[in-house]
Amino acid sequence: MIQNPIPWPNGARCACAITFDMDADSLIHIARPEDSHDRLYPISMGRYGPTVAMPRILDTYRRVGIKQSFFMPGWCLETYPDVVEAVLKDGHEIGHHGWIHEDPIVTKGGAQKEAFEKALDTHDRIAGGKPRGYRAPVYNVTQQVIDLLIEHEFRYDSSLMADDIPYRMQTDKGSLYEMPVHWGTDDWPPFAHYDEIGYLMPVRGPSAGLEGFWEEFDAQYEAGGFFMLIVHPFLTGRLARWRQVEAWLEKTLAAKDVWFARLEDIADHLDKVSAEGTYLRTETLPYFTDPQK
Repeated sequence: MIQNPIPWPNGARCACAITFDMDADSLIHIARPEDSHDRLYPISMGRYGPTVAMPRILDTYRRVGIKQSFFMPGWCLETYPDVVEAVLKDGHEIGHHGWIHEDPIVTKGGAQKEAFEKALDTHDRIAGGKPRGYRAPVYNVTQQVIDLLIEHEFRYDSSLMADDIPYRMQTDKGSLYEMPVHWGTDDWPPFAHYDEIGYLMPVRGPSAGLEGFWEEFDAQYEAGGFFMLIVHPFLTGRLARWRQVEAWLEKTLAAKDVWFARLEDIADHLDKVSAEGTYLRTETLPYFTDPQK
């Protein structure tokens, strides 16, 4: 079912990553900057992520013995440095996720470059080095952002949807890997209810909301593929939902032949299999230079 399956380390059947976007309350500040400081409910909802959910998530990862990837806006690194320290202390990865969750489509040009590099400087100062990976806020990566990633020697992006498994993106400036996302493994559709940013959906129960994720895993496992969740601490880190994820983790680690890894480790593995001659599909960017042709 996958034409060019990637051989995973130690003969694992499937590579897995639970990636968290720790946006915290940056979302309300970028959406309603004129009065966000006085919108206490969405601030408190976002703060639940770093203050309550993140310790719970990190405790689970310590207990089951896996290291994973987190994406944080630069503003969140500055606002919640204790969480950054805890994540890095446990050996997890922190990737670039914009400055304050600004949409790259909206901030094209100088504003986007300024925000990108401001966040990069914050990673260097607070996280102790440059990130290796990037995920665009709202997945809205642009060609400008891809060029910035290559200019700053990033290893991978995780915002696009062109394959079931990681692939290579090639431009005339260089290349990087894509760790593909899709909405079927994102917790925003089943769990987000956020009037202030124009997203009103009926919130599903924990089992019903997560059920589709496990179906996606089963298909990837059968095909020898790549399974990645894209989730948020203030959504999936809630008590009943995280209990479901924790139970799935325990069952999967005990019964399945899987490789849970940070995305940067998967990028390193792709270097290895490429050097050994294993085929990785390549997407050439930009897709279009003239939208009318």
